[in-house]
Amino acid sequence: MTRENKRLLSGNEAIAYAALAAGVHLGTGYPGTPSTEILETFGAIGGKAQWAPNEKVALEVAIGVAYGNGRALVTMKHVGLNVAADPLFSVAYTGVSGALVLAVADDPGMASSQNEQDTRRYAVAAGVPVLEPSDSQEAYDLFFRAVDLSERFGTPIILRLTTRVSHSKGIVKLNDVVPVARAPHFERNTQGRVLIPAYARPAHRRLRHRLSQIAEWNETSELNPIWEGGDDLGIIASGVAALHAREAVPGSRLLKLGMSYPFPVRRVREFVASVKRCVVIEEGDPVIQELCLSHRLPVEGKPDEERFGELNVSRVRRMINGDHAPRTAPPPGRPPQLCPGCPHRTVFEALHDLDCIVAGDIGCYTLGVLPPFEAMDSCTCMGASIGVGLGLRHVLPLDEARRVVSVIGDSTFVHSGLTGIVEMMYNPPPTGHVVLILDNRTTAMTGLQDHPATGRTLKGEPTHQLSLEDVCRAIGVDDVTVFESQPGQKDHFRELLRAKLAQEKPCVLIVRRECLLAARRRKQASQTVEQEGVTCQPSE
Repeated sequence: MTRENKRLLSGNEAIAYAALAAGVHLGTGYPGTPSTEILETFGAIGGKAQWAPNEKVALEVAIGVAYGNGRALVTMKHVGLNVAADPLFSVAYTGVSGALVLAVADDPGMASSQNEQDTRRYAVAAGVPVLEPSDSQEAYDLFFRAVDLSERFGTPIILRLTTRVSHSKGIVKLNDVVPVARAPHFERNTQGRVLIPAYARPAHRRLRHRLSQIAEWNETSELNPIWEGGDDLGIIASGVAALHAREAVPGSRLLKLGMSYPFPVRRVREFVASVKRCVVIEEGDPVIQELCLSHRLPVEGKPDEERFGELNVSRVRRMINGDHAPRTAPPPGRPPQLCPGCPHRTVFEALHDLDCIVAGDIGCYTLGVLPPFEAMDSCTCMGASIGVGLGLRHVLPLDEARRVVSVIGDSTFVHSGLTGIVEMMYNPPPTGHVVLILDNRTTAMTGLQDHPATGRTLKGEPTHQLSLEDVCRAIGVDDVTVFESQPGQKDHFRELLRAKLAQEKPCVLIVRRECLLAARRRKQASQTVEQEGVTCQPSE
C-alpha cells in the first residue's frame, strides 16, 4: 500500500471518502454536531452533496434515490432522527432497490445537544439494521459493508456514530478496488412502495422475514470478531466502548459487535458460555445488555450512574472493577457566550429589559439564557418556540400573556418553524403573538452552514433564496417587520418590540444582520477566489 492510499481522517471524513469511493449518487442531510463534517467533506472531495431544509426532507430525498436504484447517504445527529422517524419507519416496510445508508451521530454527554438519546432504540423499533464503527478505519470499512447489505437485503442501514468516533482522527487505509455502482433506473413496484393498509400488512411481514435473514447472516459474519484473552472475564462491547474496554482490561476476552442489531444471539450465547464472568460495555443506553437479558444470557451491565456522558478508559475500568464510589465533579469550565458584536445581543438585552417570557429555540441564540441576558424561559426542540409560545399565550393571565415572545433563528425557522406560523394564524391567541426571527444569514451553531434562506448551496453556489418575510406574509401574517440590526440601535429596537407587544394581533419581527463570523469567512473565501484568479503576465 502506497503512502497515497492512506489519509489521516476523522470518522466523519472517513465516511465521506468511503461514500465517494462507493459511488454514492447523492449525499443529503441537515447540519448537526457531531455529524456535520460528513457532507461538507463529501462535497469538498467531489461528491454530490446538499443540505436539506430538515432531516425528514433529507431522508425522503434519499429514499427517492434508493427507490431509483441509486446509492444514497443521509446524515444527521441523533435528535435529527426524531424529525426523520416518520419516513424511517415506512421505508423499513417498503425496502429499497438501491442503497440507503443513514449516518447518525449520537452525542453522549450532550456536548452540543438537548438530550442523550440512543439511535439504536430507533433501529430496534423501526426494524433497521445498525452498524457501529469504533474508529475512523472502521467507519470507512463499514460504510462499504452498509452499502452492500442495503442492496443485498433491500433495506435501509443505520451507521451509528458517537462523538469520539465522529471527531477523533486516525490513519485510514483507502481501498484500491472500488465497487461498481449500478446505473439508476426505475422499476415499478406499486404494492411494495405504496403503503395503503392492504399493501402495508404484507410489507410488515416481509420486513420481519428480512430481519430474520439478516440476523442469520449476522451470526457468522466477520463484523462480530472475538479478541482473544483469558476466560476469567469476557466483555461484550460495540463502537468506541470496545477500544476503551480493550485498553482498560487488555487480558480479557472481548466480543466486539460491529452489527449490534439484528442481534446475533447464538454467537453471543457461545461467547458468554466461554467465560466465567461476562460484562457488557456500551456507550449510551443498555441496549445490548437488555437484548442479552431478554435471551436469558447471564451478563452484567453498567450501573445507572455510568449511563450518562461519554465513556473513557478509566470509567470502563471502574465499571468492570465494581467501583461505584462517588466521583469528584470536575471544575466548571468557562460558560459559553454570544460572540462580541453578535447581533443577537441587542435582542436579548431588550427581552431582558422588557421582562419578556421567552419561548426559545435551538441555535447559538440559546445562549441568551445565560448571564448577563437571562432572557430565555424554554428550549425543547427545533421549531418548538412558536408552538410553546402560542400555548403560553392561550392560558396565561392577560398581563403575562402579553409578555410572551417566541424567538427562533433563520435556519431553524426553515427547518421546522413554518408550521408554527400556520398554527399562529389558524388558532390565534386572544392577545395575538410576537414571533422574533433572528436572521443572521447562516446556520451558526453547527459551523456556519448555508440553508435555503441564504441563497447559497452546501458548496456556496448561488441558488433560489427563500424570503422569510414573503413566506410569512403568504401564510397570512399581515404585520411582518424587518429590522436591519446595526450597532447603537438598542433603544430603537427595544421600543419597536414594546410596540409589538402592545398589539393584540399576530406579528413577525425579523431581526436581520449577518453573523460576523460568517461574514468574515465569506470575505476570506472571496479573497481566495480572487487571488486564485490572478495570472502572471510576461513582461514586455
